Amino acid sequence: MAWDIHNLFKRHAQELKRSLRRRGLSEDNAADLTQDTFLRAMTASPRGVDDNPRAYLFQVSRNLATDFERRARSAPFLSIGEDIVEAVADPRPSAERALYDKQRLLASARALAELPERTRKAFELHRLDGLSIAEIGPLVGLSTTQTWSLIRDAYRHVRDRLKEI
Repeated sequence: MAWDIHNLFKRHAQELKRSLRRRGLSEDNAADLTQDTFLRAMTASPRGVDDNPRAYLFQVSRNLATDFERRARSAPFLSIGEDIVEAVADPRPSAERALYDKQRLLASARALAELPERTRKAFELHRLDGLSIAEIGPLVGLSTTQTWSLIRDAYRHVRDRLKEI
């Protein structure tokens, strides 16, 4: 006889999680072990427990909690503060990343220089100055739709040049 795992989960998941919380597990660990319990129930073929799946689920969750506690005692998890992490981590990019970024900036500048004056101006107003397309249109003497076409073409041009490096 196969169990309806979906129905069992709806009926017993919260109860299992509360039971694990009473054992002293954190909310997250209790939720993880509850999920693991149902995963075991899905993949296992228990014998002789078809008449009481609830008891089987509780036994599996207790066993998983015992294993979890045993692992936690043998290899405790140490929490370190963010101040220690920040002291160890170097906020500067690696030399390779810095070189790559410089190459991309140079390629972007070259790509912008290749654009017609009006297209470059519309792109710079949009991308660098943060103006909307409706605000840029009158400045370059075009409609909103034409302005959008210029900016779209500029984005495509720069993107295509960046793909080359």
